[in-house]
Amino acid sequence: SEYAEFLHCKGKKFTDFDEVRQEIEVETDRVTGMNKGISSVPINLRIYSPHVLSLTLIDLPGITKVPVGDQPPDIEQQIRDMIMQFISRENCLILAVTPANTDLANSDALKLAKEVDPQGLRTIGVITKLDLMDEGTDAREVLENKLLPLRRGYIGVVNRSQKDIDGKKDIKAALLAERKFFLSHPSYRHMADRMGTPYLQKVLNQQLTNHIRDTLPAFRSKLQSQLLSIEHEVEVYKNFRPEDPTRKTKALLQMVQQFSVDFEKRIEGSGDQVDTLELSGGAKINRIFHERFPFELVKMEFNEKELRREISYAIKNIHGIRQVLSCLFTPDMAFEAIVKKQIVKLKGPCLKSVDLVMQELINTVKKCTKKLATYPRLCEETERIVAGYIREREEKTKDQV
Repeated sequence: SEYAEFLHCKGKKFTDFDEVRQEIEVETDRVTGMNKGISSVPINLRIYSPHVLSLTLIDLPGITKVPVGDQPPDIEQQIRDMIMQFISRENCLILAVTPANTDLANSDALKLAKEVDPQGLRTIGVITKLDLMDEGTDAREVLENKLLPLRRGYIGVVNRSQKDIDGKKDIKAALLAERKFFLSHPSYRHMADRMGTPYLQKVLNQQLTNHIRDTLPAFRSKLQSQLLSIEHEVEVYKNFRPEDPTRKTKALLQMVQQFSVDFEKRIEGSGDQVDTLELSGGAKINRIFHERFPFELVKMEFNEKELRREISYAIKNIHGIRQVLSCLFTPDMAFEAIVKKQIVKLKGPCLKSVDLVMQELINTVKKCTKKLATYPRLCEETERIVAGYIREREEKTKDQV
């Protein structure tokens, strides 16, 4: 018998596939809202049938260029990140679906697939909407793998139109119509046996099986190395005594050393986790010195006419009752008096930059102590001591300024 089950409706079997479609729509609206929102939370659906092959498919959204409804302004980037999360996995095959009535060179699916699979080892091309192409045009070169070749080739399919779906056209009738289209079309007649949804099913099942067979040895090797590592840890902790003071001291030292390494990495920019949302750590400090500080200097008010007058008075005051003759160099005392007065104006921007740098250092400390969150007292003390030292350095720096 044919039936379907949803992970969010455990124990309930759906035998009417119209109800399955409705449940997908209802669950989508529940998770994302009723106005074209998106979510990375998957809807898990398992279908049991004697007419389908053993396949796990992940249906990802198409890339939206312009936000509509409740979609956020960065909808394109969000969908792209969601897609990359799945297709980056080495053990996944990528179905790059492209409509036949658009230029293949502009295909977002093929572009993304090429980013994570430049050799084309995991990518299968699927060409849809062949029946909607302009009269006199066809996708023969693409389907024969001549235009933009893929190692696994392309397969053409003709799905039901929205009118067919609204008219309750069933899958069997749609498959017959698809078969008739390929057999009757002069451009595709010679390759009809290698086109259509049933052939796509068969190829996917076969290629997925081969892919699993190819990736299984590496997967097995990785699991075995993890198992050996865990067994080694078990041996180490077999005689572990939690109350042993030496172990506690060692664990404390290791955590403090790890905090030190994490802090240094965040400042040096070699951390294991790269923040893609905002500048932080060393990058932000670098920006303060090379962008913010010069900007604060440029903002300073500067009156050239007033400065020239001050220089003139300083030179005259240095000479006193003596006659001021035109000379090549400004007298040292006059030069120092003017320069000191100008340097004082740098104090404000310098102090402001010091404050910004210290604030970022303290934020970095807080991020590093998050790893110690399981030990609240240690986390609190580490943050207090390091932040105290940073503030002490801040005061000394300000005194120097």
